Amino acid sequence: MLKKLFYLLSKLPLPALHALGSMLGWVVYLASSAYRARLNENIGRAGYAAHLGMAIRESGKNILELPFVWCAPSEKVLTTARIENWEVAQAAFDTGRGVIFLTPHLGCFEIIAQAIAQRIPLVALYRPPRKAALKPLMEDARARNNLQLAPANLSGVRVLLKTLKKNAAIGLLPDQVPQQGEGVWANFFGKPAYTMTLPAKLQQMTGAAIILSYAERLPHGKGYTIKFAHFEEALTGNPEQQAAAINAAMEKLIACCPAQYFWSYNRYKSPPGAGPAPSNPVEGETAT
Repeated sequence: MLKKLFYLLSKLPLPALHALGSMLGWVVYLASSAYRARLNENIGRAGYAAHLGMAIRESGKNILELPFVWCAPSEKVLTTARIENWEVAQAAFDTGRGVIFLTPHLGCFEIIAQAIAQRIPLVALYRPPRKAALKPLMEDARARNNLQLAPANLSGVRVLLKTLKKNAAIGLLPDQVPQQGEGVWANFFGKPAYTMTLPAKLQQMTGAAIILSYAERLPHGKGYTIKFAHFEEALTGNPEQQAAAINAAMEKLIACCPAQYFWSYNRYKSPPGAGPAPSNPVEGETAT
């Protein structure tokens, strides 16, 4: 039933989906006190409370654009995306060291892998959704053309490592909360967040270049601008310091279009076995 609904919605033009999404964002915000509290707390902590109204609308767009991005023909989806600074990514790929694309939950992050795979083969780390009905939709959408999936487990990590050693490209969501034992506590907007250590480990094992990317959602359903940038933080020190550097890079990206970050995401949760979060900002880091 859900799959049929998504395919039906994918027939609608993107401006209509975004207009409906803006209304849906407010409906969800007003209907769910838990959702509302988390969004308010996260956006306020980061210092972007002035963008609250727009963030509510953008969160709804994020939901209703999924049928289009996942289920519409790939060539139709990609016509809505304008690419900026691809030469940054291409130059990194041309060095023959492999490329790690880091994409936070910012803007339409689901379209970025398709855009990259249109130019070079890409293997993306994939964690199945909790809702089983979404699994076939997500897998069909994310495994297109030159885009392959690697499960978020040990076998998937081996696939990523093997891909980089072949001087190819992989994609990760660095602000996704990792599972037990796969992360460390590092500050994110001044509060300790359990952060994955995988990007730094893969980079140090392979010497791959790290490229940042995000897809800014344009107003009135006019599409997206996908942007690429160098990772400029120092990826040195212990795992906590490396995770903090990646979080700092994510904060800088979010500052480019703060209303489009996925503020309702439970970024500060403690996964089973990770231990309690530190009560104060992690020692050695500066709170935002």
